[in-house]
Amino acid sequence: MKTMNLSLIRILFALVIGLVLVLWPDMAATYIVITLGVAFLIPGVVSIVGYFAHGKSAEKPAPRFPIEGVGSLLFGGWLIVMPGFFVSILMFLLGFVLLMGGVQQIYSLSLARRWMHVPAGFYVVPSLILLAGIIALFNPWGAINVAFMIIGVSMLVYAVSELVSWFKFARRRPMPHLDAEDVTDVEVIE
Repeated sequence: MKTMNLSLIRILFALVIGLVLVLWPDMAATYIVITLGVAFLIPGVVSIVGYFAHGKSAEKPAPRFPIEGVGSLLFGGWLIVMPGFFVSILMFLLGFVLLMGGVQQIYSLSLARRWMHVPAGFYVVPSLILLAGIIALFNPWGAINVAFMIIGVSMLVYAVSELVSWFKFARRRPMPHLDAEDVTDVEVIE
């Protein structure tokens, strides 16, 4: 069940990021960086407000100053104020995600071969995803909008491919068999 949830979360994130990159490639990078900035900013603000809102009393020791919260707040603010600086870093990050996604799918398909036949055609899409990740890593400065659209389409293809693979192979995974020592003695009542 845990594997299913992680697969579905990966599929959902890939779909959302892929749609954003395809529909708004020119603004996608900036919005993704700003969203990451907000994701760092909010916990920082919460921890600092929590520190100052903590009532001083003799019964409870004073909490430590939230240095991590200040760091999170400053980094989030930097991402929000200067998103252009981080766009190039984001290209490398998205290329790495595609690369790892392609590798993970190829590995999952090779594991599925242990309990059933996997046609060679199932390796085409993960190989293309892997190739798109390599291209995004080694040519991030070429037409960024085109690169984001390619990455977005690749992420959409990855999400659909992962979903198809999950439905096709994960449900057929054999259940582990119990060994003789795992089975407890059962008293038979006649």
